[in-house]
Amino acid sequence: MSKITLAYAQLLNLLENGVFPDRSRLPPERDLALKLNVGRSTLRKALCLLEAEGRIWRHVGKGTFVGGPPHVNGGAILQQTPLISPAEVMEARLTVEPVIASTAALRATDEDIDYLRHCLDKSENAADWETYELWDGTLHRSVAKATHNGLLLCVLETINTIRQRKEWGQLRQHALNAERHQTYCSQHRAVVEAITGRNAQRAAALMQQHISTVMQNMIAVPGADQDAATIDINPPQLHTDTL
Repeated sequence: MSKITLAYAQLLNLLENGVFPDRSRLPPERDLALKLNVGRSTLRKALCLLEAEGRIWRHVGKGTFVGGPPHVNGGAILQQTPLISPAEVMEARLTVEPVIASTAALRATDEDIDYLRHCLDKSENAADWETYELWDGTLHRSVAKATHNGLLLCVLETINTIRQRKEWGQLRQHALNAERHQTYCSQHRAVVEAITGRNAQRAAALMQQHISTVMQNMIAVPGADQDAATIDINPPQLHTDTL
């Protein structure tokens, strides 16, 4: 068991046993690293895994908190508009996410960019569809967090709430293969490089290109214009290596 995996397991045990209750703030990294007897670099990577799983969230300048970040009640919105189609969601993403990327290019901190690169590495080395989906979603959410605009993050979280529906997962799963995984990862890296270079216009254009590519691939899925919940497939294996 690697040091990161061990630290992750220790943290998860503390969370599940209520040592750190929901919505409570975790101790400073220095104290937590001493408590777990691990280095701070190892601790940060373990915390990143927990954040990607939605078990904790970080507020720059305030600390790390147990549970997911507070956001708009996307479930309530979904109840009011239950017939939102995949095409409508992708159109919304095409409108919102380029703006998010351009804003992130202007406001992202060095810490934000380091975490975006971490998400890139994890998504590129994903061993299976579920792992890629986890880090793909975390990457897009982290770009929104890098805007330091709570409302933009809330808008993206609302879209993501709709995308968590079962039929959506099956549709995205069916649209993904090894070739497209490579394409998406290359597009992600280009967006992050534009954000790193503070090129807002390029970041927006590259994000629009990425969302357009995903949209086209989803439309090309057999039966995509039907009930996506009827699609029954096995998750494609992207790589044989593990995280």
